[in-house]
Amino acid sequence: MSSSFESLNVDAHGLSLHARQRNAAGSPAVVFLHGWLDHSHTFDFVAEHLPDSWRLVLLDFRGMGRSGWLPREANYQFAEYLVDVEAVLRATGLEAAHFVGHSLGGIVATAYAAARPERVLSISLIESLGPTGGPPDNALHRLRGFLQDLERAPHRKRYPSVEAAAARMRENNPSLSEAIALHMARHGTERVEDGFVFTFDPAHRRRFGSGYDDAQWLALSSAVTCPMQLLLGSEGHRIEEERAQARMGAPRHLRTPPLTLPGGHHVHLEQPEAVARALVEFIPPARQVAP
Repeated sequence: MSSSFESLNVDAHGLSLHARQRNAAGSPAVVFLHGWLDHSHTFDFVAEHLPDSWRLVLLDFRGMGRSGWLPREANYQFAEYLVDVEAVLRATGLEAAHFVGHSLGGIVATAYAAARPERVLSISLIESLGPTGGPPDNALHRLRGFLQDLERAPHRKRYPSVEAAAARMRENNPSLSEAIALHMARHGTERVEDGFVFTFDPAHRRRFGSGYDDAQWLALSSAVTCPMQLLLGSEGHRIEEERAQARMGAPRHLRTPPLTLPGGHHVHLEQPEAVARALVEFIPPARQVAP
């Protein structure tokens, strides 16, 4: 499935990240950003249905997939994911690209497009309406939670087999088929002396010390100038209708209504052909250069 991809080592200011690329000479260039605790192989099934002429770049965020972890005494913060995006663009020599982001990946793509509008040509959001920051008075609770989480020692649960790890994934995502969960577990686990563990850094389970509240996120997403589309799963994650409408109304060029497909939060795994079709219809083809 992924044999046509080449692995890339990406330097993010001293931290080694892992990315995969298909057709480095192709066009248009599309960068894929996965969700929280996932990895780049979450897009393998979608990639199968995309044109061979496209250049695809699939990134593993820091501390996830096959990318490096921060030192044990360090803590992950949201802005660092934007550093990862800058690093992969630099490593691949891309001045600008189209972005596809699932969940966390969509939040990162939106924030990056606000900060670097010249580098983002379009954004396809999959089950991604922004962070769940809530009102400003959540800031104190968040900060206290961050300090509380520092007292918890990171723990990597052991599983007797990859199949057992896949079964655990299905407990959290019951809409995933056994085959899809096994695919994700095969690429998202590693063998250790007493079993198998997921490859993500368990420190990611700690809460951030700071984050965007609703007003901040609306201000940020309203600064995005590129075309955007939103793909949702019929049984995916939802927020209150009033908040959802405000978030869909903030970006200037978001296509509405969103495209809703049968499936859950990982709808791109459940409906890869339909998601790929939506991407092909939305992302403009490469410009033809006259001889």
